[in-house]
Amino acid sequence: MNTCEIRITAQMYETLHAHLFPGDHDEHGAILHAGLLDTPAGPVLTVRSVILAQEGRDWVPRTRGYRRLVAPFIMKQARFCRDEKLVYLAVHNHGGSDRVSFSDVDIESHERGFPALLDLVEGMPVGSLVFAPNAIAGDIWFPGRGRLTVDRMVVVGASRRQLRPAPLADTVTFEQRYDRQVRMFGANGQAILGKTRVAIIGLGGVGSVLAELLGRLGVGEFVLVDPDRVQPSNVPRLVDATGLDAMSWLTADGRPGWMRALGSWLATRKIDLARRVILKANSAARIELHFTSMEQTAVAEALKTCDYVFLAADGHRARRLFNALVHQYLVPGVQLGSRIHAEEKTGAIENVHTTSRIVRPDCGCLLCNQAIDRVKLREESVPSAVRRLERYVDAHDAAAPSVITLNALSASQAANDFLFYITGMTMEEAFQGTVQGRPLERRVRFVTPRKDANCLDCGMAKDSRFARGNGAPRPMID
Repeated sequence: MNTCEIRITAQMYETLHAHLFPGDHDEHGAILHAGLLDTPAGPVLTVRSVILAQEGRDWVPRTRGYRRLVAPFIMKQARFCRDEKLVYLAVHNHGGSDRVSFSDVDIESHERGFPALLDLVEGMPVGSLVFAPNAIAGDIWFPGRGRLTVDRMVVVGASRRQLRPAPLADTVTFEQRYDRQVRMFGANGQAILGKTRVAIIGLGGVGSVLAELLGRLGVGEFVLVDPDRVQPSNVPRLVDATGLDAMSWLTADGRPGWMRALGSWLATRKIDLARRVILKANSAARIELHFTSMEQTAVAEALKTCDYVFLAADGHRARRLFNALVHQYLVPGVQLGSRIHAEEKTGAIENVHTTSRIVRPDCGCLLCNQAIDRVKLREESVPSAVRRLERYVDAHDAAAPSVITLNALSASQAANDFLFYITGMTMEEAFQGTVQGRPLERRVRFVTPRKDANCLDCGMAKDSRFARGNGAPRPMID
């Protein structure tokens, strides 16, 4: 690979953009600290902090060229990156709008200074970025891997924004079956969906509906994660499921134990059922299957290259890991589900609610908002409890009410939020918190997320995992 990707939150990007382009049509400077994330598609740099260069002190005229960062400022930030195992990125801006590149003087300064910086930071990459208002170019030096350019910067906010050195060729076509969708978000929007990689964690009632919706939208690539097979009680709420998928004739009451065990072993895996649903809608979709719980190294590695993650699995261990990876890798996602609360003794329905909780690196996390129960997290971390609480075993699954129409409420809200995010259509004034439905009462509640500056996942404390990439341990990995 000769290119790399950069990810940055919208808040950090807006701070940097305002500093570089204050309206004076001049050049300005800054330094970014970034985590390093190794992926099969190439390195990804995750911006952890933005350090603005002060005019006249850190950013001054130079004898050859126009402006430069001063040596003491550079050395201070480089040493910090060395100590924190972060990537040093110098930043300045040029004129223009949709295209940008380094000047000859810029390249000469890289070739003079970056070898020494590589020695100083002791094994981490160093580099430089140049911005125009709607473009970015990068020259990143990797120890032992030579120089890489920046293919794109992904700005993660209410809507996704992508910056590149120059606009992509505008020769987008689309299949006729997507005509009605294209009338809403355009051929470019359909092309974006076709290039998007999403993960669905949990292919039960909610995840199954999600697979159907995203497949029909034309999403191009999926990571599907679930450790379970279809059971008879699943059939009414799993899209396209049949009694044959559940091996109902073998697992029916009254069958010998060995026959029921055989039927359970032969039943369709939920990930295979979801793949079948997706391919019926979009035969060109690329699908990666993980017949396991989320808490596996292979799953965490697969999520590194996703554009969006849907957490539709039960369990607070899965929530804990999902929350960590969203912030460590700067990959947005949503935690969603539906619950039917019944009175324990009589079985009378007391409450029904659905939840679609957006989780982005810049807007308060599951830890900050008490969506991860520490008691349940400890219980699930006991090996026997993990199997009992996280897997849909017969007794547990039968005791929990679940209806496909309620699952569809959560799934459709999450799918729409994803659609508007990925195509850049989210309105500026759109609510960015949790949407909770109360179908029995025909009410919707909107919950604004809280954010703790000292949170170990989304905060900026020295020991937080925010934007650390490979530089922080992942919790709950088996």
